[in-house]
Amino acid sequence: MSAIGVVSSCSCLHSGTWLLKPGMRKMSSLGLHTAARCAAKDYYEVLVLGGGTGGITMGARMKRKVGEGNVAVVEPSKTHYYQPLWTLVGGGAKQLAASARPTGSVMPKGVEWIKSRVTALDPDKNCIWLENDTKISYKYLIIALGISLHYEKIKGLPEGFHHPKIGSNYSVHTVEKTWKALQDFKEGNAIFTFPNTPVKCAGAPQKIMYLSEAYWRKTGKRSKANIMFNTSLGVVFGVKKYADALLEIIKERNIAVNYKRNLVEVRADKQEAVFENLDKPGVTEVHQYEMLHVTPPMGPPDVLINSPVADEIGWVDVNKETLQHKKYPNVFGIGDCTNLPTSKTAAAVAAQSAVLDKTISLVMKNQLPTKKYDGYTSCPLVTGYNKVILAEFDYDAQPLETFPIDQSKERVTMYHMKADMMPFLYWNMLLK
Repeated sequence: MSAIGVVSSCSCLHSGTWLLKPGMRKMSSLGLHTAARCAAKDYYEVLVLGGGTGGITMGARMKRKVGEGNVAVVEPSKTHYYQPLWTLVGGGAKQLAASARPTGSVMPKGVEWIKSRVTALDPDKNCIWLENDTKISYKYLIIALGISLHYEKIKGLPEGFHHPKIGSNYSVHTVEKTWKALQDFKEGNAIFTFPNTPVKCAGAPQKIMYLSEAYWRKTGKRSKANIMFNTSLGVVFGVKKYADALLEIIKERNIAVNYKRNLVEVRADKQEAVFENLDKPGVTEVHQYEMLHVTPPMGPPDVLINSPVADEIGWVDVNKETLQHKKYPNVFGIGDCTNLPTSKTAAAVAAQSAVLDKTISLVMKNQLPTKKYDGYTSCPLVTGYNKVILAEFDYDAQPLETFPIDQSKERVTMYHMKADMMPFLYWNMLLK
């Protein structure tokens, strides 16, 4: 996978123009698999799997297209989280409660919420199975199942989180532990990790590092902290323009970066982190820590792995320009669960949703999709409690910036956009 593919992530949101940016192209014609209508609640015109950012957004869009009662979203979670806020929760700048709302409150009016978990997909028969052995049929399927966290792939986790000094901004269960570890820091190594897998929000592992450094400066502890960024990658960020800016910040703030280092074990009782040197497979090194922030390995949801809709790894196999499945023309994918070669961010979902809306409209009319997704994504790189570098780029890892300024510069205005404007836009515009 390319650097940008692995730096694939950022549950971050793009600026106020996040509902923009797509393009055009044709793809080969394929006949639809259609299913006979079943009894009420056994069949939906449009079935959406997943009630995260992509699922709720597409549920709202599809309801306007096919009408109330004809769209359902399958989602077991009772709470919907705006996860980009967790960077600021871990840094003590926001409260966890501000990131959460009941799923029922964000479910679009007129869209049925199926409170269950998908256990199997059968696209050849246009149906899916739920955990209670219920079959639901569909005419069109949108897969928005997100990405799975795998703390258990690191020896000593997740049980290690019961100990102090360790946290992770990627889970609702561990994000507040990050803030506690940050506050309790006394003296020694502060280690921030990046795993050897695709992740959501590739910038997030660094954001909490910059916030921590700023907090320790403010509290007089900076001279006692040896800050280390241990990343499995060979670059600090996948887009050169922003990587160069980050490296300047890293140099100015005396942060050590160790490339090709993958966290394989946490000995939380001893406050030790074990890293494999990816350039020398099997060779490990042990670091004592006073604070450890873990970014877990991630991968496709289990239900997708080895399913008919997945590629060889387990990601939903879609056309990168139209988001239509490569084999099943009435199946579509959006967001983190797809094999789109761009960063996995909420901003990417916003751009993808506009393209997918157009794609499905044309497919419903038996026409070829023409709207093209260019890989646009955005990641507001928080570099302090009032500073952000707003990274925006495309499939080719080329900057695709919204504003007529150099967005690789740290700016207070971009911080307020990240901390205040984006959450408002998310709850009140994107999801609706």
